[in-house]
Amino acid sequence: MSTTKQDGRVRRFRFNAWNLLLIVPLLILVTPLFNSDGPRLFGMPFFYWFQLVFVAAGVLCTGIVYWATRNERTSDEPDKLSVDDLDEGERR
Repeated sequence: MSTTKQDGRVRRFRFNAWNLLLIVPLLILVTPLFNSDGPRLFGMPFFYWFQLVFVAAGVLCTGIVYWATRNERTSDEPDKLSVDDLDEGERR
């Protein structure tokens, strides 16, 4: 995965081991893991309470990855945009 900058150069994808934790919330898509009625928790079938647990686990995993990687630089070069480049409107 790469993205192209405005000057035509391509940035590389930078691998981080913390990003592997984002695979955990995707396990909810594997329906045969939880496609059963039992065991029940407080009368709720396994199918429902397992999904609720995975929602909480997904939020927790996403939060952990965010906090672990929030201070990483995404580029080796400093941002060299000027104020004119950041201006959204056109001058008349």
